[in-house]
Amino acid sequence: MYLTKWNAIRRIGFVSTRFKGTDGVSLETAKWRQVLEKMGYECYFFSGLSDWEPENSMVNEEAFFGHPLVMELQERCFGTTVRGKDLTGEIQAVRYRLKRALYDFVGNFRIDLLITENALTIPMHIPLGLALTELIAETGIPTIAHHHDFAWERQRFSVNCVEDYLSMSFPPRLHTINHVVINSEGRQQLSYRCGIASTIIPNVFDFDTEPPVLDDYGRGIRRDLGVADDEALLLQPTRVIARKGIEHAIELAGRLRDKKAKLLISHQERDEGSDYFQRTMDYAALLGVDVIVRPGMIGAERGVTETGEKKYSLWDCYLNADFVTYPSTYEGFGNAFLEALWFKKPMLVNRYSIFQQDIEPLDFDIVMMENYVTPETINTVRAILNNPALVEVITARNYELGRRFFSFNLLEQRLRQVLMNFGQL
Repeated sequence: MYLTKWNAIRRIGFVSTRFKGTDGVSLETAKWRQVLEKMGYECYFFSGLSDWEPENSMVNEEAFFGHPLVMELQERCFGTTVRGKDLTGEIQAVRYRLKRALYDFVGNFRIDLLITENALTIPMHIPLGLALTELIAETGIPTIAHHHDFAWERQRFSVNCVEDYLSMSFPPRLHTINHVVINSEGRQQLSYRCGIASTIIPNVFDFDTEPPVLDDYGRGIRRDLGVADDEALLLQPTRVIARKGIEHAIELAGRLRDKKAKLLISHQERDEGSDYFQRTMDYAALLGVDVIVRPGMIGAERGVTETGEKKYSLWDCYLNADFVTYPSTYEGFGNAFLEALWFKKPMLVNRYSIFQQDIEPLDFDIVMMENYVTPETINTVRAILNNPALVEVITARNYELGRRFFSFNLLEQRLRQVLMNFGQL
């Protein structure tokens, strides 16, 4: 059906569980979209949750990993090694409905090429992965599988009763799929575990566009969050999940008492439950650290809350931060790292494995820790906070390195390489 269209790709369909908010997959998809549209392609979107323009989107609630039925099925798939026939039937029923919806999406928007965003990578939504695999196999539609997080990178997926489904669809081995990973470890493991070749396209940022400046609206966030002018505001620009290592940021704030440090956590999503969130808040209370979590006040964009108060964006958080903390124990790449570079903010980074392999060799000037905060770490951060001239020098250099290695120009070059595999350009 689609083989004759390989030399006439113009309409691209993105598929994911959600295109909403400031999660890493949604942010990176928006960047790909921006570059592809600049290249002359039209982009359309299929997901289970979306705040993107409806005229270019198809939303099917069952495609969202947080849908109650999907969550219930997923819960029964992991932590056990035997799958009852009832569970198989329920998974297949959802798969069938989603496959019909995907066929409608491809047909209604006359899609020439699919880009799956993590939907064929991490098994957060098994029926959607199965539906996508069957659609691609049945139609031969050219597909780019954009992989952010693999199942083998998450311990919670190691014990399961769906190994056949994981082997089939996470990721699938189909000749019309070109695989894209975001780091060198992903490429190595995909080859070793699955025998699949891939292209590395790291996370990127639009370094050719200058960051916004702090305006009167944005200045209000410190006052509204209760942060005084003489208090250091540390920004943790991540979700509250265990691998983000937020307890290290709390310890850092606690040991910077002379700077009256407070910690702002920008993202509210708790995709992996609330236990870690509660543990984090309890730890902060033990250390006497003021951790600011304001789900109603901070969102993807500026606006007004339901009670009529000002709502601030993630960008307002960066503009007001004195220092950025990024002590993750694991990351697929690191959107927040690039954002901090763009806003020219000094930062602390834990040397997670992907950072060591793909980022550290580029010689960014940042504070690094090795799994725990040391007195040297504290003294280095304190010295930076006490020297605005030093901050200006190191962040300007980091910005230029970011523009050199992680710009939209790099993304366009790599996308052109992948599209050439489909006879494009």
